[in-house]
Amino acid sequence: MRVSYLVQMLDSMRLFKPIHEDIKPDSWVWTWTDVKLTSPQLCRETMYKMSLKTLELQCVSSSDSRNPFVEHALQYAVAAAHSTLDKNKNDELHKLLLQGLDITILGCNDFYSYRNQIEARGLPLTPEALAALPPFTSITFNAEESNGVNCKPEVAKTGLGSSAAMTTAVVAALLHYLGVVNLSSLNKDQNQENQDSVDLDMVHVIAQSAHCVAQGKVGSGFDVSSAVYGSQRYVRFSARSAFFCSGCSGR
Repeated sequence: MRVSYLVQMLDSMRLFKPIHEDIKPDSWVWTWTDVKLTSPQLCRETMYKMSLKTLELQCVSSSDSRNPFVEHALQYAVAAAHSTLDKNKNDELHKLLLQGLDITILGCNDFYSYRNQIEARGLPLTPEALAALPPFTSITFNAEESNGVNCKPEVAKTGLGSSAAMTTAVVAALLHYLGVVNLSSLNKDQNQENQDSVDLDMVHVIAQSAHCVAQGKVGSGFDVSSAVYGSQRYVRFSARSAFFCSGCSGR
């Protein structure tokens, strides 16, 4: 069974849409396009300019609102689209990118701590109380400072791999939106299982690469892999067993 985030990922595909409905006649000579990233739970909106040649992203909003995981997911997914699609589809891709990308990010409540909201409602700190909160509840803000201005949103995570899940969701939704993969048949048509596997493998490779670059290190990869394929089981051999097997093979 796939993890719930992959199912939510499919629902989030509708959160990708063009910024501009119409393309101006001279737009084909443009070398940059617009990208808008909105995080309603954090009350943030970030605007970028993306180079259609190098895929460089230039943030034209406050640098405090940048999200490296989304940025690298965007760049790697678009690069994969360019290298995978044929010439005719690349022309359609170029047209789609010229319309800009309007991206909305929503995170499941399970990835964040809502202790303050639950206690404010006089409810016990139980899974049932968390489930009673509306989906995609706004993340709590720090207390107001003496000047009455709110601080940055206090993102209290539960440590369940929210960054990896978000990176995977953005990559999958964008690859689907750009026509590189087709994830609409997941959990619906078993005859599409082989093609689904190929598409999921594509999502996995791109998401792993983007996540590693964004966090600046190569981790275990289990969080991204679980977000793509679902629950996994890992068995670690003891050092003694590994030594014994090595001796049996004559090494």
